[in-house]
Amino acid sequence: MKISREIKTAILVILGIILFIFGFSYLKGNNLLDDSRIIYAEYDNVDGLTPSTPVTINGYAVGKVLEIYFKDASSGVLVVKMDIDTAFEFSKNSQALLYQNGFIGGKAVAIIPAYDGGANAEDGDYLPGTVKAGMTEVLNDRLEPLQHKVEKVMSETDTLLVNFNSIFDKETKANLKASVANLNITITSFNKTTKALNEILESNKSKLSNTLTNAENMTENFSKFSDSLSQINLAGTIKSLQETVEKFDNVLASVERGDGSLGKLLKDEKMYDNLTGASKQMEELLQDMKLNPKRYVHFSLFGKKPKRYDAEGNEIEDSTEDPKD
Repeated sequence: MKISREIKTAILVILGIILFIFGFSYLKGNNLLDDSRIIYAEYDNVDGLTPSTPVTINGYAVGKVLEIYFKDASSGVLVVKMDIDTAFEFSKNSQALLYQNGFIGGKAVAIIPAYDGGANAEDGDYLPGTVKAGMTEVLNDRLEPLQHKVEKVMSETDTLLVNFNSIFDKETKANLKASVANLNITITSFNKTTKALNEILESNKSKLSNTLTNAENMTENFSKFSDSLSQINLAGTIKSLQETVEKFDNVLASVERGDGSLGKLLKDEKMYDNLTGASKQMEELLQDMKLNPKRYVHFSLFGKKPKRYDAEGNEIEDSTEDPKD
């Protein structure tokens, strides 16, 4: 059977159209020969995510982002269209996690499978879109409060410097300079004093050595004295002293009660008066003996009778006395 030229032309045109469609789809990332699924996810912001970005499951690339577009003009929600070219089944409740791919890289999408026994994700299903903060967002969140604190500190520092400059006027600066100069003079004087003290110590080094030696000997002697003192029966001595004190207390108590001669002397007023009177008479007797010793001491070589005197000291005439005498 002979095919006409028109039929051959039509077949070539159809084959060309098919090849064009296949090639155009392949260039867009759609392989018509693969058993792939189109999955969607919605996000409020996809900063850094671009088409052809890989889509992974557990770190393994299972597809790519085909297209990003607005869901509608009023909400501003972005729809990410993904081509999943693997036969791996996962639940439609799985999450489409948008994360930062590297510290300075863009964004990527990772499907977090949910093993909850739900229905498998089919072509055209929407997965819940979640966002994981990247290093940049984390640093921005951490640095923003720090930035406010730094700005506040800088503002307070600027205020402090202004106040500092207002305090340290010309007069204050001059006073500070004078104080520093006086401090230098004081340090110089202290250095001179230290030098003089060192010279004194150096010149009296031998004397200081002898003094320290004497102090060491005194310490050693005191240690020996302490050892000797520790060997004394202090307990017995203290006990004897205590007994003596107790006996003395008893004597004082008996005297206080009026016992014994000393107690009666202190407590008996009659005896005190008698002693006072006897003492007075003794004093008068001694005074009279001093004034009239002849009344009490008579001495005669020839046996002459002694003269007699009355109580007032007058001589008593004796009628029996021989006139010749």
